[in-house]
Amino acid sequence: MKGKRVLIINRGEIAIRVAKALNELGLVSVGVWTDNETEPPHLEFCQEWVHLAGNNNKETYLDIPKIMKLIDDYKIDGVHPGYGFLSENREFSEALAKKGVTFIGPNPTAVYKMGAKDISKQVAKEAGVPVVPGSTGEVPSVEEAIKLANDMGYPILLKAVAGGGGKGMRPCYSEADVKNNFAAVQREAQSSFGYAGLLVEKYILNPHHIEVQILADKKGNVFHVFERECSVQRRHQKIIEEAPSPFIGADEALRKSICETAVKCAKAVNYDSAGTVEFIMGEDKKFYFLEMNTRIQVEHPITEEITGVDLVANMIKAAFGEPLDFKTQDDIKIQGHAIELRICAEDPVTMLPAPGKIVGFETTFPQGIRFDHCIYPKFTITPDFDPMIGKLIAKGFNREVALRKVKSALDGLIIDGIKTNIALHRVILNEENFVKGHYSTNYIGTVKPQDKVAAKEDIQAFMLKVAAIELNQNGGN
Repeated sequence: MKGKRVLIINRGEIAIRVAKALNELGLVSVGVWTDNETEPPHLEFCQEWVHLAGNNNKETYLDIPKIMKLIDDYKIDGVHPGYGFLSENREFSEALAKKGVTFIGPNPTAVYKMGAKDISKQVAKEAGVPVVPGSTGEVPSVEEAIKLANDMGYPILLKAVAGGGGKGMRPCYSEADVKNNFAAVQREAQSSFGYAGLLVEKYILNPHHIEVQILADKKGNVFHVFERECSVQRRHQKIIEEAPSPFIGADEALRKSICETAVKCAKAVNYDSAGTVEFIMGEDKKFYFLEMNTRIQVEHPITEEITGVDLVANMIKAAFGEPLDFKTQDDIKIQGHAIELRICAEDPVTMLPAPGKIVGFETTFPQGIRFDHCIYPKFTITPDFDPMIGKLIAKGFNREVALRKVKSALDGLIIDGIKTNIALHRVILNEENFVKGHYSTNYIGTVKPQDKVAAKEDIQAFMLKVAAIELNQNGGN
């Protein structure tokens, strides 16, 4: 494996993370730069740089023929796709296999079976994994959706077959909602994923989003690396994650059950890489298969922090047929608690992207802090990419300590020149329900921490206005 050349078809903090792992394992990390990002931060960590021509994602990170030419031109032995872009694209992984180039991810069949929500749900069901009640396949019409919804009872969820990232999903509480939303969700699915197919599922009220990290090798060994809680979300997109789950807490029987169920699901598709099996868990602690992400996850660092398992390095080793760093499931233990805050260039009140130029950037962190990021002073955040610019991760002896550390770290994170969601995180971390670990995926919508941020901003604006008036009345003295 040593000396092989690996192309990283991604950018930002995940490209940096992958480059570090490749370098550690003795492989040659090859990064890319594009015409709309000529000085990306990740290149500093790559041993070689190549130009991926193009001015937008369609012309660069999503252009399979162009990437295949780079592979030929630079004698690439393997490709790591990171997350997003082509990380779960079966066509890409199959094209690499035909060339004899290692795809650092699962086999194409696993990508295909777990990439489509209707097929993955059927696979899970056949493997004896509990699934959310709903359609067994794509629902062809609004009339069929209404029939299914009336049979199951409301609320239901209209959900894109090829969806992900919280897009192409809409809850419906009545027949009228289904009529009003069906075509709209189809349009969103077509626009976001190139396919308009929809599923109908029972909508679980006050659910918890629990996911289990999987690691598997080419020899049929499948391990779990315990669970993460990802229930603090806006627009179905995660902003805070914890490991282990505070909702599961000390219920070791439940933890064992959900983790072993995830392994069963992965084995059903002969999984052979890092991946994540996602579940939805009701207030009664019954859990149901949601989907499987056949890639490394944004929130993988908290699992690394509580187990000491290097997920990215082991993912690379698995792809090249090397043994993993551990031999048995019992080798993997939970030690402590970790919390991750997604730091995004977005308005903390509206939670919408807010691109711009970073003027100042400083960090003063306590012990036990990890900040995976892709920014520096004078770096411009453009609307071309996801607004996430970093991940602030705190590890503590227990959840109380991890919370204390991440609060302190947040106070020591200074990003000037752009709007960020740092103020939103500050409010959440001090909010009573979150501190107690009492939250579901409805947390943002019910607690409304963004309202407290807005109120604080209004007070600050008022005080500045008062100060300006006083300064004017005193003649500036």
